[in-house]
This record gives sequence, C-alpha cells and structure tokens, in this order.
Amino acid sequence: REEGRLPFATIQWYLATVHQLPLSLGELVTVVQQVAQRGEGAVKAIQAAIQQSAVVHADETGWREKGKNGYVWTFSTRTERSFVRGGRTKEVIDEVLGPHFTGVLVSDFYAGYHHYPGIHQRCGAHLLRDLPDLTDVYPSDQRLANWAAVVLKLYHEGVTFSSAAEPQRLGKQHALEEQLLAACSPFQSDPRAVQAKLCRRIARHIKELFVFVGNPTVPATNNAAERSLRHLVTSRKISGGTQSPRGTTSKMTLASLFGTWRVRGLNPLDACRDLLQSPHQ
Repeated sequence: REEGRLPFATIQWYLATVHQLPLSLGELVTVVQQVAQRGEGAVKAIQAAIQQSAVVHADETGWREKGKNGYVWTFSTRTERSFVRGGRTKEVIDEVLGPHFTGVLVSDFYAGYHHYPGIHQRCGAHLLRDLPDLTDVYPSDQRLANWAAVVLKLYHEGVTFSSAAEPQRLGKQHALEEQLLAACSPFQSDPRAVQAKLCRRIARHIKELFVFVGNPTVPATNNAAERSLRHLVTSRKISGGTQSPRGTTSKMTLASLFGTWRVRGLNPLDACRDLLQSPHQ
C-alpha cells in the first residue's frame, strides 16, 4: 500500500490471483490500521528526534478527508520524516516542533512560517523562480533584466562560497545581505517598477536568505521537503485522499514510518516486519 502506492482493490486482486489469499476490502483496511497502530510509538520517537534536530525542513500540500479540503504537512531532517494533517495555520507548526525547538527552520515564504522566532532559512529556489516569471511577462524592461541579473549573481556567490572559518562565512553572509538589500532599495516604493513587490519581500526576509552561507549545514533550498511530499502527492492522486479521521491518522502514521525508513536507506519490508515482531510499546 505504501511502497507500491496501489489502491486497495488492486491489492485485493493481487493477493487473490497470485497468492490465492482472498481478503475483503474491509479486512485489508483493518490490516493497514493495525500496522499503523503498532507504529504509533515509533512515530512519536521520530517526532521527538525532529524537535531536537539542528535543521528541519517544512512544507505542506493539499489533502482531502471525506471530500473536505485540508493540508498535510511534512517536517523532515536527513534521517526523519513526519507527516500530519491539519489546517494551513501556524498552530500546526507550533504543535509539531514544540515549544523547545531551537534549530534552523527551512521553508518557503508562506505566511504560516513567519511567526517562528528562531533562525530561518527561506528557500532560494522559490525566490529565483519568480525572476523568470517576471522577465517573461516584461521582456523589454531593461531595469528589470539588470536587477534580476544582480540577484542571480549574488545568490550564485552565496551558493559557491566556501570557507572553513566561521568569521569569514558570517562576514560573507552579511555582505551578501547588504548588497541584495541595496539592489532592491531603489525599487521598493517605485510604482513603475514591476519588481517592487518582490523587492519588498526580499527586504522583509533579508536575514533569512543567506543563512546557508554562514552555516554550511543549512541547505540553500527547501527541496528536501518537496521531495519528501512527492510520495504522498502521488498517493493522493491515486486515492483522492482518505475517507475518515481514522483513515487519515493511519495514512499519516504509515507515511511517517515508511518515509523515515526510506530516507535511512532501510528495506521497508524488513523494517515493517521488525516493527510488527517487536514487543508492544
């Protein structure tokens, strides 16, 4: 169900045809729920590890439950994946990360992340995607083209910069912040500048754009979170979502377990078998 991303009806057909094991759809659903129930303790351990991590990626995408719109959030590190369904509000972030999280939060520019008081790295890829969108709409705007070239140059400098000395890294981070802010300042209040809105966003988040330069353990983009969601996005396209709160809980639990096993390089069949054979928590 999780690794093959197959609908229950296909699983039912496969078991009956290949293994001569006839099971009703209700029995298959019960099996999935029982596995999820056994994994609740492991998921709590995953969430605790995320709360203690130095760098956490966050992202969200749509997820329907019984036909009603909602969102599934991912909170991930290099070795953990946690998925929860909720609204698209900041309370989800506070609930998952907890009151004692002090790491770097890597995210896009969605307003739900703005309230986080700690160190924040905004996704550079999201920012840079807006540049060709503007230049495609205004191909003859030379001021825009020149400004976009400066932004790209500064970001490239940050990505390619490397130093073993922390003072040099922090110095470069601050220098890039100042240069980018200076490049945006003339356009923030210019009604003729098509890049004014983007310049104001850059100015607002200037201290969150080059954290990766000062701290090389922090990635420049939030691609890791987007990759962690792909599995669920594919599952959503196949199933259309879940049909009940319990079904959603089971789905998020299993997605967290299998996503974590996957990123750790474990064989999911072996890891699932170990989970089921371990003593009850």
